[in-house]
Amino acid sequence: MSSLEQFMVFKEVAEVGNITQASKRLHISQPSVSIQIQNLEHEYGAPLFYRTNRGVTLTDPGNILYEKVILILHTAQQAKETIRNYSANRTGYIHIGATLTIGEYLLPHMMSITQRDHSLLRYNVQVANTQVIVNEVLNNYLNISFVEGVAPEEDDLEVEQFWSDELVLIVSADHPWRDRGEITFDELISERFITRENGSGTREVLKRALQQGGFDVDELNIAIELGSTQAIKEAVLSGLGVTIISALTVQEECRQGRMRMLRLKDCQLERPLNIVTNRKVMLTPEEQWFLEEVRCEETLRALLPKPILPGQPLERIAG
Repeated sequence: MSSLEQFMVFKEVAEVGNITQASKRLHISQPSVSIQIQNLEHEYGAPLFYRTNRGVTLTDPGNILYEKVILILHTAQQAKETIRNYSANRTGYIHIGATLTIGEYLLPHMMSITQRDHSLLRYNVQVANTQVIVNEVLNNYLNISFVEGVAPEEDDLEVEQFWSDELVLIVSADHPWRDRGEITFDELISERFITRENGSGTREVLKRALQQGGFDVDELNIAIELGSTQAIKEAVLSGLGVTIISALTVQEECRQGRMRMLRLKDCQLERPLNIVTNRKVMLTPEEQWFLEEVRCEETLRALLPKPILPGQPLERIAG
């Protein structure tokens, strides 16, 4: 009997608490079950069960082994499913989760990797807020996710930064600051400010960055709070105020000359863009290949449109 089969026997006995009942459920003889348990105890050098007339219960070493066996069997099952689903032509789906900015403005370019080398690959993408995406990873509904900012700390999560996102000051093309490269905080607090709602990731990053620069977010003249990046951009374009949002989200408007991008003086506004996976989950060959490409800065930079930079002249943008 293989080690995996021994572990399956051990798991069944531990969960049923009775060797006879376990043997019936496994469709093997009771003596065979007893022998496999004894072999495991001999191999690990410790008693794994307390034996009584009413059945068996795990010892402390048995509990330790049980936790590891659950993980081993789960991994083995995933490996089996991965191999069964593996296709030489790589025609399967890659299931991806992404938070809003990445999902709407970055991920479509990242997926264009497929067209270069593996045109038969297909994607299934879920775009939601950080908490939803992380929960999907923890519950094994998603194997890969891309999250803006700091990911929640969970033992099962593997978090790896693959890119960074600059938050920039955005004004309309007819704003008095349009030709400025940077603005001081004192100037900023004199202007009507448009921001995401309390609890949003972008607003939290802004708050932390301002604090690190010695500034107080409460000094901002917050005139409007909106629940989406698109709504904020429309409000800025309508002349209702200025904002600080991801540079990724305003590239097209800046190329068209409808918005201008500036920096806040003496304050570095950046947030990490992270790959989040589950340490207990084995990725499919397709998923592993995709992540290897995304991790390559040279590959990713080649896929993304040349970014507009804060303070870049309009004639340079148009060219």
